[in-house]
Amino acid sequence: MKKQILILLLLFSVSSIFAQKEKVKQKTWLPSGVAAFNLSQLALSNWSQGGDNSLAFSIIGNFGLKYYSNPWKFENSLKISFGKSKIGDQEFRIADNEIFMQNMLSYSVGWVVDPYISNIFRTVVTNGFDYGVSPALQTSAFFDPGYLQQGMGFTYQHIPGWNFRAGLGFKETFTSKFNSYADDPATTEIEKTKFETGLEFGVAGKTELQKNILFQTDLGLFSAFNALDVWDVRWDNTLTVKLSDLFNMNVNVLVIYDADQTLKTQIKEALQLGITYTLF
Repeated sequence: MKKQILILLLLFSVSSIFAQKEKVKQKTWLPSGVAAFNLSQLALSNWSQGGDNSLAFSIIGNFGLKYYSNPWKFENSLKISFGKSKIGDQEFRIADNEIFMQNMLSYSVGWVVDPYISNIFRTVVTNGFDYGVSPALQTSAFFDPGYLQQGMGFTYQHIPGWNFRAGLGFKETFTSKFNSYADDPATTEIEKTKFETGLEFGVAGKTELQKNILFQTDLGLFSAFNALDVWDVRWDNTLTVKLSDLFNMNVNVLVIYDADQTLKTQIKEALQLGITYTLF
């Protein structure tokens, strides 16, 4: 756990060095933080209709750090999601497990599009397992695999709340024990890291469908030059319905395609009703 905290603090600190803001004369940090806790529990005793006891919880944190200073614009976002579930006498199983950080620095040159550089960091919070086999098979650990992706190109930001970007991409995959994510099967050696150069595209934004309903989406695409017919996809969509000052309902659909992980499209859907608190 110390290793996780250290790397996160380091990444967030490094990204903060470049930051800047929107009020032209007064440079002010614009932090944001929202935390949500969701709990589901069912207990049965002498229940003739069948069923089993169950308990599930999830914790989600969405954090942002923005700083503008004409002509510079810098935006950070960090999403951490972690959850476990338990049915009957089973042990708790990992149900949600991701850290995703994105940083982008752009410079306004008075064109329709602005040049940018960006960085993405992605890994799991803790050990991940495949529960489809018995005993459960560990498939990942913190920063094993770990992904870093840099981009440079042009971004369009003239629609309030939306960001479109396209440019060159550089993707690094790091492994320690689970080398299949980085290993090249065409070689006899076992590679623990992989470096790819290619193209990247991205769309991120949010829109208020009604006064209490917010839709957010973040789509990222990457393709290496040596395989332009294959694209890595990460598409994160969240619909938030504000029920009161404290309670929200969230529907999250995360779609991932990465041929290094599996040739099948991965889909995670979560419907959550729980306490949501704006930290700052």
